[in-house]
Amino acid sequence: MNVDKINKLFNSDLNVINLGLEAFGESLADLGVNTTQVNWTPPAGGDIELLAALDSLEERKEKIQTANDKAHEIILKGKPELVDIAIAQDVIPGMKKKLVLHAGPPVTWERMCGPMKGAVIGGLIFEGLAKDRAEAEKLAASGEIEFDPCHHHSTVGPMAGIVTASMPVWIMENQVYGNKAYATLNEGLGKVLRYGAFSEEVIDRLNWMKEVLAPVLQKALKANGPIDMKNIIAQVLQMGDEGHNRNRAGTSLIIRELAPYLVMLDDEKEKIADVFRFMHQNDHFFLNLSMPACKCIIDAARDIENSSVIVTMARNGTDFGIQISGLGDRWFTAQAALVDGLYLPGFTAEDAARDIGDSVITETVGIGGFAMAAAPAIVKFVGGSPEDALEFTQKMYEITGVENNIFQIPALDFRGTPTGIDVIKIGETGIFPVINTGIAHKDPGIGMVGAGLVKPPEKCFYDGLKAFADQYGKK
Repeated sequence: MNVDKINKLFNSDLNVINLGLEAFGESLADLGVNTTQVNWTPPAGGDIELLAALDSLEERKEKIQTANDKAHEIILKGKPELVDIAIAQDVIPGMKKKLVLHAGPPVTWERMCGPMKGAVIGGLIFEGLAKDRAEAEKLAASGEIEFDPCHHHSTVGPMAGIVTASMPVWIMENQVYGNKAYATLNEGLGKVLRYGAFSEEVIDRLNWMKEVLAPVLQKALKANGPIDMKNIIAQVLQMGDEGHNRNRAGTSLIIRELAPYLVMLDDEKEKIADVFRFMHQNDHFFLNLSMPACKCIIDAARDIENSSVIVTMARNGTDFGIQISGLGDRWFTAQAALVDGLYLPGFTAEDAARDIGDSVITETVGIGGFAMAAAPAIVKFVGGSPEDALEFTQKMYEITGVENNIFQIPALDFRGTPTGIDVIKIGETGIFPVINTGIAHKDPGIGMVGAGLVKPPEKCFYDGLKAFADQYGKK
């Protein structure tokens, strides 16, 4: 032992690097010792099973990276275009009169949360299959109605995500890979079907959307031609939207795109004015376009052997679920979390349902919560501060595989958004996707009560990682 070196060490000014528990560093700082805190956690949180899963994949790292590179290329090359509006039963694969599509992973009527049950009730009344709440509840519980996730039918739905046979839907087509995606038209905020409301005004609005809004917009879209949604999403990130919970710029751009053709239609002026007014008063109108655009992009990256890229995140108000490219159609689920948010006057956290909706499809391709740095004003809607928005985005680079070549963030010197969520990186870092979302009332029939941020449950990601290791890891 070199005593001189040891004495020199303890007689010099120390600068201690403290890993993990901050209390140790704080104690040294109180004694006047220069201390640098490093936010470090052991891989997989120190969980033995997860560490074993990660270790089992070490020898396959090169194949996994090659597969993920392929998934990233598909995501970055994808080109979703808005091509048409049609009735759900006419275009959605497998859609039929007594099938109700819903957000999130599979769930039965008995396990559905309040707002999803409310939206189902409204959907059955809208279809003419029931005349009131009691009749709709009886029919929903009878076994005559089939329930299936939107995601099983190339479709996405915000919040409850209910899609029934007669609803008009946007049709999105990936011009590079040929796959399509669908979503209903957005009703607005507040007392609307997707938040579980089903009053007469809700049904009247749905009927107006089917009979007036959709046909008018379809004519304008036909006259305009396909709309490049990837280009518009890139623009909205430069204009202060993030494409999930802030959609003011996106809605404005769609109005601009269609306006010259709307004003040339032969329909009654009042009808056209009502369409303009509806879009203008509904800042979330663009959400039901950004969601199928993202679905269209990410679905092309499914079923790639060895790929650990997450291709679906979705919630139904009961469960949060994910799907992984290399594991096919398997769902990995856990209880949906409660949202930490801001509430509308008269409501509190006691009124809130659990996290719900397919809108987290946006995060899988690098927008939404992953692009919050592009939309600092979003914090007025979901809580936090502009600094938080920057921090959220920067953290997401640690669990994604590539920076988007089209979606860029001005506040980060036009750095591409973090894209391609990797379940292995989540296991290694213990960092989970950032999600911002609306909040529905826990009871059927009431509607929206707020918005906020939510941390998804760890279990579904860790279960997915273990299953991935079981299939691809060293035995």
